Amino acid sequence: MFSDSLISELDRGLRAIAGVTQASRPTPAAAPSSHRDAPVGDDALTPEERRHVAGLMRVNHVGEVCAQALYQAQKLATKRPELRTAFEHAGKEEEDHLAWTAHRLSELGSRPSLLNPLWYAGAFAIGFVAGKCGDKVSLGFMSETERQVEHHLDSHLADLPPHDLRSRAIVDQMRRDEIEHGQAARDAGGVELPIPVQRVMRAAAKVMTTTAYYI
Repeated sequence: MFSDSLISELDRGLRAIAGVTQASRPTPAAAPSSHRDAPVGDDALTPEERRHVAGLMRVNHVGEVCAQALYQAQKLATKRPELRTAFEHAGKEEEDHLAWTAHRLSELGSRPSLLNPLWYAGAFAIGFVAGKCGDKVSLGFMSETERQVEHHLDSHLADLPPHDLRSRAIVDQMRRDEIEHGQAARDAGGVELPIPVQRVMRAAAKVMTTTAYYI
């Protein structure tokens, strides 16, 4: 029933906002058994580098909160079972990203964005509207979102300290997953969105990433 699905997605959303999601895959960066065993990359981070990496990982965590909201909304909006399954699969992998980035923030002695409820609510509304515009548009929105996220993660890989191997491993695997999600959306019939829509999406993402770096 739709009401049961809505309750289930609400529960998942609350867990995403609260940061209590569990990864189904191990983090790409194996956790050290003790502080003494911590990898050289973490020990070598200066306080300034640690703050910068934490800001980048907080931005990535916010992106995964938004991804949860988008896929949940699009899954609710479509009437096609096969698309619900596709959105569910992508959402599960995004849950891994959410857990990985949350764990990395904890390792760095930092926290997720204080505005996560706002980011989630906005992304859910956008995803639901995209879903109600038709499956091809919804898939096109997914494809364009993943394309922009891929470029965003490319910039993080260029910006992260070379010796921060833990963060780099996480971001690299996230990038690989996002590429697969985008290709899957195109293969399923996603259409290319108009240029003005792409520009609005980039502008909105810029506001989110700039704010989330600090708050």
